Amino acid sequence: MGKWADGAGSLVVPGESAEVPLEVAASYRARRRGLLGRDGIAGALLIVRTNSVHTFGMRFAIDVAYLDRSFRVLSVVTMRPGRLGMVRPRGRHVLEAEAGAMAGWGVRAGVRVRVEGP
Repeated sequence: MGKWADGAGSLVVPGESAEVPLEVAASYRARRRGLLGRDGIAGALLIVRTNSVHTFGMRFAIDVAYLDRSFRVLSVVTMRPGRLGMVRPRGRHVLEAEAGAMAGWGVRAGVRVRVEGP
């Protein structure tokens, strides 16, 4: 994927039948806001061009998948509110969802996901 823009799309996990609704945060403002101030998310949030996140000011626990430049999942961790995530040197993008959601979608280390849209 070349140039990124804020918007909506879908996350496709190989071998899984459902497409997951996806929000893309590409602008500085959207990336900075992330999931802050929300009570939940229907689907997932893709934050592009980052390799670490925090959950300060969040209201709920999240699953965080660190992706490399080819959208292969490097690792998935669950973070409670008020935590600082580790920097993943090979990470290029971060996928966030409500805690427990990624296991249900089949998102785990080694899987290559696909983003469709915006």
